[in-house]
Amino acid sequence: MNRPRGIAWRRVAALAVVVVCVGYAPVAMTELWPYAQRGAPAFGEWLLSRAVSPRYVADAFATRIGPYGRSLVAMIVHSVLGGALMLLGPVQLLSAVRRRIRLHRAMGVVFALTVYVSMAGAAVYLVRTAPGDAFSGAAFWIVLATILVGTVLSMTFGIFAAVGRLPDLHQRWMLLCYGYLMTAPLLRLEWGALPGLLPGLSLEDVNRVAIMHLGSVVVFGALLASRAMDKRTTVPGVSGTWVPLPVLVAAHLAGAAALVWIARSLVGWGAEGQRLLAGYLIPYAVAYAVMFAGQRRAGREGRSWAREEWRLHLTGLCLAPAFSAGATLAFERYLGLGGQTALSAGVAIGCGMLAFMATTVVSLRVMYAREAVRREALRGGRGEGRAPVAGAASGVTSEPVSGSGR
Repeated sequence: MNRPRGIAWRRVAALAVVVVCVGYAPVAMTELWPYAQRGAPAFGEWLLSRAVSPRYVADAFATRIGPYGRSLVAMIVHSVLGGALMLLGPVQLLSAVRRRIRLHRAMGVVFALTVYVSMAGAAVYLVRTAPGDAFSGAAFWIVLATILVGTVLSMTFGIFAAVGRLPDLHQRWMLLCYGYLMTAPLLRLEWGALPGLLPGLSLEDVNRVAIMHLGSVVVFGALLASRAMDKRTTVPGVSGTWVPLPVLVAAHLAGAAALVWIARSLVGWGAEGQRLLAGYLIPYAVAYAVMFAGQRRAGREGRSWAREEWRLHLTGLCLAPAFSAGATLAFERYLGLGGQTALSAGVAIGCGMLAFMATTVVSLRVMYAREAVRREALRGGRGEGRAPVAGAASGVTSEPVSGSGR
């Protein structure tokens, strides 16, 4: 009974991602045209003005003429190629699921090059724009810079995993990379949806609420996709856990203490702080509940690898508030940011940063297990007078992991 529902859920989720990406592509590609030529079509602004109001859009984008003008060519390159990535992403996802290996590899090269060039355009904009001049201020600038670095590093690690014939890790890094890219269309959706829930807010205010949870939402989605595509019960060489119960308890205590500090700080800001706190806590609580239930269920069912991956990411999620608290203090001391801006930035990047670290630990877990299996095979080979090939010993293939264990 569970399997049909699981298949239906995955198909609906995949379809939703494809629809959002394909729908956002023309919006991204035309977003900067009006800044290059007055009166040029911008589908995103046109849709947003009808979903909310023309004044809502005009007031927000009137302040962007100066900052965008200083880096207009770079920004156009970034936005046009960003739209292309929205189309390439579903192609990569579907080719992997349907095991179209040649198409997947060929389009993967195009995807990687497009990511690097698009992010280079974004980097030029960030370098030429003072944090205080960014859309919604310095906290938003820090979030953009963090997403840029996370996207580039995830792409790079995904390439290394593919070259190293580690398809399971390649899959995880690429899903995380695309998760970071998905912050762009999801933010635009919130521009249109949140004014209905929070009437009277400007688009800049909506941005401040959105960055409180976008990082946690996209990396949580990447984790769900990874777990849905990986059907292995065990991974050779993986035994026990890198997160024993005392470590997990300590992570919960550190996270709870940091959450209390964050909540008290935000509540002290009045209505604005309460909005930001709700925008942070609700998605965080959902992600925590799913991860906690996932690792418990996998443990009961004897799926040791699923349990370990859920547990590693759960630990990262628990530590995210502590990371945010530390980042807040660092931003105040070393960047000279005000208390509210520093806290907003620290909270906004916490879940995304810790998900990246958790994916890194998962990768190290798999690579350590692979090396342990290889060494064991070599010891067995010496006893038989010959050593087996390392790739055969580790069981690594170049095929997508979605078919493993079936």
